Amino acid sequence: MPAMPASGTDCPATGAAVIYHPIGIIHSPFSDWRGMPIQPAGARGVKGRVEIAAPYRQALKDLESFSHIILLYHFHLSKDYHLEVIPFLDTVPRGLFATRAPRRPNPLGLSIVKLTGIEGGVLHIEDVDIVTGTPLLDIKPYVPAFDIVTEATGGWTQGKEKEVEVMRSDGRFHAASEPR
Repeated sequence: MPAMPASGTDCPATGAAVIYHPIGIIHSPFSDWRGMPIQPAGARGVKGRVEIAAPYRQALKDLESFSHIILLYHFHLSKDYHLEVIPFLDTVPRGLFATRAPRRPNPLGLSIVKLTGIEGGVLHIEDVDIVTGTPLLDIKPYVPAFDIVTEATGGWTQGKEKEVEVMRSDGRFHAASEPR
């Protein structure tokens, strides 16, 4: 199947353009995708930082009381996507929405990271699985009482949980001509 181009920006409900502006930038030891962890579970102890743009720093008030935060970011290295992919941890083509592949119609990433400190407009974080220079779109506190779903199932990933700790990015989602 050929790669799909990025979609338009109009909201089907309102017809208005959907535009997001980064609120900061994520820094990590990973200068590109080669060999980086594929999920925070495989990045235990990897340190990074998030620089928050000056206009948004007041919004950090009270965030330091949370041990973990959810980072929502733009996969800025993703250029197109396929509706079926062979995901990390598998050899079988899966529907894109049943995976966490970075090449998506709306290339949004989500990582739950440990917040180790805040200095001015800089968040110090751990368990980072994000390429340095990634634009940050939003931050939300991780609240165990709200975010843990005890009856959740992992679909095709069941039984592969330990593999994520050692799996590293191998380029399957970074070559625009690749049919996966």
